[in-house]
Amino acid sequence: MALSFRKDRENPAYCRALTSCSVLTSLAVMFRCAARIATVIALCCAIGLHWLALQSVAWGMMIIDYSKRAPLCQAITQTFDGAHPCSLCHVVSKGKNSEKKQDLGSPAPKIDMICAPLANRIERPFVPFEYATGHCFPFELGHSPPVPPPRSLPS
Repeated sequence: MALSFRKDRENPAYCRALTSCSVLTSLAVMFRCAARIATVIALCCAIGLHWLALQSVAWGMMIIDYSKRAPLCQAITQTFDGAHPCSLCHVVSKGKNSEKKQDLGSPAPKIDMICAPLANRIERPFVPFEYATGHCFPFELGHSPPVPPPRSLPS
């Protein structure tokens, strides 16, 4: 009795195989998406975008807070004049300064993109080499090429 593997929805083996394949595919898609998100976040942090985001949140909170006590134009002016910083603005300023101090404290080694020639070059002495000359061509051996078989005459 031969087992048949039909590709239809009533066959439980086909449904299990299809489900496991779709689960693996969805996991691969999820990991690829998570890796892309992690890469974007890492790049944003590397260029200091997190400080810009925090500063934007601070400015938004300051505009909302100052607009409760004064007109909107005056609230915006107070927010961006630099004379009325909030606590989050102080945190952002300290964070930026500490990053700059860390960068200036340990200078990165200078990488020279053009390679300088080595002082001690290892040079191999030139040794001439004589190739063996052999007479292996048929025309040099003195033998004529094989004669083709005679053709049969048309009848």
